[in-house]
Amino acid sequence: MEFLAQIFPFVFLIAIMYFVIIRPQQQEAKKKKEMIESLKKGDKIVTNGGFIAEVYKVEEKFLKVKLNDDTVVRLEKDFVLRKFGDEV
Repeated sequence: MEFLAQIFPFVFLIAIMYFVIIRPQQQEAKKKKEMIESLKKGDKIVTNGGFIAEVYKVEEKFLKVKLNDDTVVRLEKDFVLRKFGDEV
């Protein structure tokens, strides 16, 4: 019984950490992955560097994005922050 009384606070703290820190991060990562997978040609995105670009072509690991009329670059999918115009 004494052993359970000593372990209970640790179990309680781990449960709180899971529901306050770990679970929300997992849900946010899942939403971001779904958003990146749903990108298609013509979508406007914001990169981690702050560039606003238009998706030109979707590849397996990269996106080809247009920065302006003449500039098309390859961008790794991990560097997409969000869709342009979506609420933060």
